[in-house]
Amino acid sequence: MAVAPVLMALRLENFALIDALELDFADGLTVLTGETGAGKSLLLDSLAVLFGAEVAQRWLRHGCQQALIEAHFALTPAVRAWLTQQDLLQTVEAVNPDDADTELVVSRHVRRRGERMRSQGRINGVAVGRRQLQALRPLLLDLTAQGHSQQLAQPARLRRWLDAFGGPLHEQALAAVAQAHRQWRVHYDALETLRTTLEQQHRRCQDDRQTLEDLLEAQLEDPGELLRLQQAQDRLAHAVRLQQASWRAVEYLLEAPPERPAVLDLLGAAASELQGAVAFDVTLTDLLERVQNLQGAVQDLALGLQRYGEALDGDPQALATLQERIAQLKTLERRHGLDLAALIERRDALAAAGEGEDLEARQQRLAAEERAAYEQLKQACSALRHLREAAARRLQKELLATLRPMALAQVRFEVLLEPQPPAEHGSEQVRFCFAANPGQALAPLGNVASGGEMSRFLLALKTSLAAADPDVTLLFDEIDSGVSGSTSEAMAQLLQRLAGHRQVFCVTHQPLVAALAHQHLEVSKQVEGPETHVSVQPLTSAADRELALALLAGGDPRDARRYAASLLRRAAA
Repeated sequence: MAVAPVLMALRLENFALIDALELDFADGLTVLTGETGAGKSLLLDSLAVLFGAEVAQRWLRHGCQQALIEAHFALTPAVRAWLTQQDLLQTVEAVNPDDADTELVVSRHVRRRGERMRSQGRINGVAVGRRQLQALRPLLLDLTAQGHSQQLAQPARLRRWLDAFGGPLHEQALAAVAQAHRQWRVHYDALETLRTTLEQQHRRCQDDRQTLEDLLEAQLEDPGELLRLQQAQDRLAHAVRLQQASWRAVEYLLEAPPERPAVLDLLGAAASELQGAVAFDVTLTDLLERVQNLQGAVQDLALGLQRYGEALDGDPQALATLQERIAQLKTLERRHGLDLAALIERRDALAAAGEGEDLEARQQRLAAEERAAYEQLKQACSALRHLREAAARRLQKELLATLRPMALAQVRFEVLLEPQPPAEHGSEQVRFCFAANPGQALAPLGNVASGGEMSRFLLALKTSLAAADPDVTLLFDEIDSGVSGSTSEAMAQLLQRLAGHRQVFCVTHQPLVAALAHQHLEVSKQVEGPETHVSVQPLTSAADRELALALLAGGDPRDARRYAASLLRRAAA
């Protein structure tokens, strides 16, 4: 018999045309039937809104300001792992400890605020965001409807389907690839980081080499050179004035003009006076000697001034050379933000440095480790590829066998594995190629299959994948539309087979499908004055189900009832 249900109950309040609705769901196959336009897809729409679809005013019942959608699910291992990953498990268990271990309650409250719509999602009473609801949906529900060909244009989804079909060996190989990819990325990222560091260091070394060349070329030796040069510059720039000053000072000391005595003459006169006085007082001898010493000092001073004046050089070329050197030193200080003493220290440090050797050795080691890790990744991908090739052949064979009874006897189908660089999911991209008729070239399924062909293919595929993930409820929205006869019967048998592994919901117009249901829900619409109401009634008696199947079959009422009864007897056999 079928597995336990994942979707256990649904409650709606003021949703679209539904006033209030509470449904409990069974395992196996649940069908929803009713006249065209009765609102059968509203239940599927409510689940889409529950799991994060855009809220719109049409989802609020006319005249109402708010609506509620609430669904009860079994707490599967995959959902428990997701709650743990989202840091929600402990919060959910704390808020609702009685049911937290077995049941997941997902709700979304929709409100109208003026012209805008607002909503709040909750998991077991814990507020969650819309993106979290959208991320949770694939762990609980899988909707298939006509026009869902975009699923088959997504290589990542096709890859997941193929790997799910591959079973436990694929899971192990995928885990090995993911682990090898993580290890390779660790080495790759470390190598790239080091390469960036080395590039930065190389640029820095180039800058340092240029700095060293500039400083060596400047021949810096004396930290006080700039001060000396500036002083020399001032002296050369004012040489004439300095010579004139020294000469006048000599004149004052030695050769004063006639109208004014020189210092040396005055000292000589003072000495003469004292020499005459010493004859009368010998105590003046010491003072006389001091005056005589002053005469010698003045003569030495005058001689020094003469030599200073004679040594002054007013050569413009010498001044220009000094100024060029000063400009060179000041430019170096400004460029490097250092004074002359610090520049000399910087030059000596650069000359003594041997940078980059350790990092380059480390780069060689990391490059070798990265190559080894990449080889391991390639080997893991190769092992996974062999498994995928085998799974692809099995899937092709199984799907072709499943599709041919559904009016696709000439169908051709191939799973193509297109090589791509090794990554966390392997080294190939998966494509499904399809040709419904002889002479038609194989092409991507999503590009060439009609709506009916796509529906049958998706049903066949979900049947093949049924055992891979029994914890996801499958929803089919009129995928059997437009088929009849043996094709309809083949699709009904597939749905029955699928319901042996999964909880399955199907909106259908086919009595062959509805007859096989484990639970039959009849959707009807009533118009009462200006109000329209949609209701859902579980059909539990054989008579009610027989009538519902007869209405689906159409034609003569008595023949339709006999046909419906035969379908129910065959389903019960």
